[in-house]
Formats: sequence, C-alpha cells, structure tokens
Amino acid sequence: MDGPADPPAALDPEQQQAVEALTGPVCILAGAGTGKTRAITHRIAAMVHHGVAAPNQILAVTFTTRAAGEMRGRLRALGVERVQARTFHSAALRQLRYFWPRLSAGPFPTIIESKLPSIRAASARVRVQLDPASQRDVASEIEWAKAAQVQTDAYAEAAVAAGREPPLDAATVQKLLAAYEEVNGERGQFDFEDLLITSAYAVEQHREIAAQVREQYRHFVVDEYQDVNPLQQRLLEAWLGDRDSLCVVGDPNQTIYSFTGASASYLTDFARRWPGATVVRLVRDYRSTKQVVEFANRLTPGTTLLAQGGDGPAPTTTAYDDEPAEADGVVARIKALQREGVPLREIAVLYRVNAQSEVYEAALAAAGIPYLVRGGARFFDRPEVREGILRLRVASHAEHDGPLPQLVADALNVADTAPGGRSAREAWESLRAIIGLAEEFPGATLRDFVAELDARAEAQHAPPVDGVTLASLHAAKGLEWDAVFLVGLVDGTLPITHATTPAQVEEERRLLYVGITRARRHLALSWAAARAAGGRRSRKPSRFLDVPRGSAGAAKAPKRIPDDPVEVALREWRLQRSRDDGVPAYVVFDNKTLEAIAARRPADRAELSDVPGVGPKKLEQYADDVLRIVRR
Repeated sequence: MDGPADPPAALDPEQQQAVEALTGPVCILAGAGTGKTRAITHRIAAMVHHGVAAPNQILAVTFTTRAAGEMRGRLRALGVERVQARTFHSAALRQLRYFWPRLSAGPFPTIIESKLPSIRAASARVRVQLDPASQRDVASEIEWAKAAQVQTDAYAEAAVAAGREPPLDAATVQKLLAAYEEVNGERGQFDFEDLLITSAYAVEQHREIAAQVREQYRHFVVDEYQDVNPLQQRLLEAWLGDRDSLCVVGDPNQTIYSFTGASASYLTDFARRWPGATVVRLVRDYRSTKQVVEFANRLTPGTTLLAQGGDGPAPTTTAYDDEPAEADGVVARIKALQREGVPLREIAVLYRVNAQSEVYEAALAAAGIPYLVRGGARFFDRPEVREGILRLRVASHAEHDGPLPQLVADALNVADTAPGGRSAREAWESLRAIIGLAEEFPGATLRDFVAELDARAEAQHAPPVDGVTLASLHAAKGLEWDAVFLVGLVDGTLPITHATTPAQVEEERRLLYVGITRARRHLALSWAAARAAGGRRSRKPSRFLDVPRGSAGAAKAPKRIPDDPVEVALREWRLQRSRDDGVPAYVVFDNKTLEAIAARRPADRAELSDVPGVGPKKLEQYADDVLRIVRR
C-alpha cells in the first residue's frame, strides 16, 4: 500500500480516469509510488456516493491485513463505512465458517498456523528424515502445489515441468505431500490453502451458496493483482460468476513471487480476457525524487514513471574491497544521514538473502545504532546459527591444529555447494556466513572465535525503537523509507545463482527495481569484491548495475601504513588492554578499526565516534586511552 508520499489533494488526470470508471471491468496499471491506494479508495467512494453500489456489496481484496486496515481507514476518511476490505484468506474463512453447516455434519476444522507439525508426522509415516530447513522447504512445496492447483499424485511431474528445486527428489516429496494430507484429514485440520480450495468448491458446487455469496458481494476490487496465483484466481472467479464488476490494480514490474505460484499473466492479459475493459495507467510517482525515478526507469526498459517528488541527491554506486568494508561504509553514511536530521526509522538496508544481514547487524551494533530485522529472525536467533555455534562450542573444548576458517568449516560440516530448496539454501548461506566471518580472524583459536560470536550475539540486542530497518528485498515490498541502501549487489547473489532461465533472471531484475523504488530521497547501491577482509577479490558487480569493475567512485579502505607510529602504539596498547581485561585482542578493537583510527587521527570523542566500529560502549571504555595515544 502507498505510504505518506501521497499525491496532492486533487486527483491527477490518470487517477481521475480510474475514479470515473464506475462500472464494468477496470484494470489499473499502477507504477511504484503512483497513488494506487488513493485511486481505488476514491473510486470505491464514488461508487457509493453515485449509487452504483451499496458499501456492504463491495469486497476489496488485499494481500496483507495491514493493507486491508489502511484501505478501511482511508474509506472512513472519505465518509464510506461497511466496505469489506480483507485478505483472500480472511474473506474465505469468514464465508466458510458461515456456510460450514451446509457442507458438513462435522465440526469446523482446526486452522493450523504452521504446516511443520503435520510435515513431521508425515515424514515419520513415510520414514523420511527431514532437518528443520528441509521441513520448511517441504512446506513451501505444499503451498506451491496447492496454489498452482497441482493434484498430489501429479506433483512430481508438475515440479519438474515448473523447474522447482525441492529439498528431496520429486517422487519422495510427492509421498510426503500425500502423507501430509492424510495426517491433516485424520486430525480434522485445514491449512490456509485448504480455506481457499474449500471456499471455491462450496461456491462452484452448491447453487444456494453461490447465490447467497453473489447476492452479498456484487462488486470486487483486487489490489496487488500481479501476485495472484491460480488458486486465488479460481476463488475470485467463483465469487464473480458471470458478472463483470471487477477492478484490479497492480504493477507487472513488481512481480517477485513467481516461486510461490503467483502469475502476472492475470494482470497483463486482463484486457484480452475482458474485452472492452477500461485500462488506466498511473505514471506519476509521488514517492521518490527525480533522480531515484530516473534510475528506476533505466533498470526496466519501457517504464516511464514521471517523478513528482522534486530534486534530490543522485543515487550512488560504490565498490568495496570486502563485505566488512562495505558494512562499515554503509554505517558511516547512516551516521552522516542521522546528523543531517534523517530519523533512523526512515533508513533501510536491503539485501537479497537473509544471511547477508549478519555483517550489517554486527556493524550497526558496534556503532551503537539500534536496528530491527524485518521479515525474518535476527542472524544469531536463527535455528541453524544457534545450532552451528553450539557445534563450535563443543569443538572448541578439544585441541585443534590448522587455520581457523578450516576448523570452523570442519565443525559446521557445511557442503561446498548449496542444497536444493529455498529454506535449506538460506540455512546453508547462514553457516557459510559464519565461515566467512572466521576468515577475518585467521590466527585466532576456535575458543576465541566462539567468544567473538557470543559477544556479537549479545551486542545485537539493540532496542527495536527508532532503529534502522534490515530487510530482504522480498520483505521490503510495499514499504518505503527516506534513505535506502541496497547492499551485496554481486552476480551470484543478485541475480541469485539458481536463477538460470531468462524468466528467473528477469524476476531478479524486478526484485532490484522493487528495492530502488522503496527510496524516497537517498539511494545508495554497493557491492564488495571479496567476502571476508583480505579475501580473494573475485566477485563481480551485479550485471544489473552495468558498472565496470574499478569504476570511478569506488570506495577503498583506508590505506594501511604498517610503520605508522600511531598504529603501532595503538596495537601495543590493545594487546596490553586485552590481557588486562582477559579477552581476545580483536574484542577490544579489530584491525580494521585500529587502522581507521590511525588513518583519521581523531581529535576528540565526536570524531572518534565517527570511526566505523567505535560504538558508545567502546567509546566509554577506550576513548581516553585512544585519544591520548593519537595526541602523543
């Protein structure tokens, strides 16, 4: 839904055209930030005020409860009450509860919030062992099969045809799906997809139910129509019957959920399926500055958004030597924005995969900047990370020889290549991130590294109040901020490695487009040539950036001068302080922070606090010593 960056009080010409199309099929193609919620709520209000529809005859369908609540609030402000604004699942559940006595003599099924308990029971039934990540991937396959209306006995063939990457071979997953349905049937349970399936069946197969539903709801509005899947479309068509009072709203350039079964074809083919439909294009972007909009337009050929947000700073594309340097650079820029008056809640760091959050969580925590992780658990709260640290803790009690990264990799027992299945791959990426972190401390012992992980985990319990948002690009859809940092933009991450077909690569491009269009004013894109500090610089920038390696504007880490007397003195002090405190030296300050202090020569506490890696706690503990050494 659109946020506070709404158009002025008067409707623009395209919005007015949408509002005036009160009858018949209507398709509103609404680009990012173009005021689609304003257009559709004014259209609903006009339908009511002109007597085309009574409020309780309109069903507005959205994809989140937050969006539904916002729509109801805006309608109330326009003097319209009693319009039903619901998600597909909420509307289906409400109807199914009402009609259940006509469908069954038994009690209403229990609605399960999670598929995992039933999946575990199904795996035991067919004697297949599943780790937690594989259980989540099987849940995703169940959701996809039901959304795509694939029958259980046809799953294996359909999965191969669709290019799915299940965690196990397709035949085994098919057995699990069948057992899952048996378990739910025996337990009297429905999952969320069953709500839609049974609701559609009730309307399709029972004339009296269809007549009552269609008498109640005569006009339909569907938001985010590019994200509709075949099952949701089936239910929508059951509700409609042979009528045509349907208004759909969406943006093909924001189609990023194909892996769940969503299909933008329902939106792009709307005029063909509904001859004579009114098609309106909203093209005036009220969210972002001219510079951000022009950047977004270049990414998606054929897009012609017209910026209404005035001028602003040019988007930046920055290269870094490694991920820690990239995170430090982002944190330094966040501090600068904060000094300029940008609230932390209006700043977001967006990435392709959840495992990328760790380095930014650590950098923000070290700088004393509060943050919150949206759409996923914080890095150190993830089950695979907790289990991995437990393995490392056990391994640290034995004697080991060899470089730390190899010891960590051996203890975690991580495969060299990513497994199939989205959740299993994300878990693998999280463990690889731990190995990447170990590469920053090659000379440390395993016990010291576990202490470092514990310190990072503890430091990241920052209060989630007025903090920087960390989110994946998928979780950021529908949101917006004054400043957006798009990070980790390397080939293999965006586009992701397993995007192999042209259609999959284009979906990755649209994902970057979604990220760009979240920014109102400040937009920064970045990538790192190596994962760990000092690692091999073999990465290439994302092909979507079209930025040659080593281009102008690339940010470099401060040049290290090993013989610099300030750095030498700081290292000597750090070693003694670590011995006094009984902690590893890098817990006091890591090498990069010491090098940055020596290079910047801070004159006071304010300047020292601007050095990446120097947060309020370390400032309080070490500022006097550090500043004395620098002055001397």
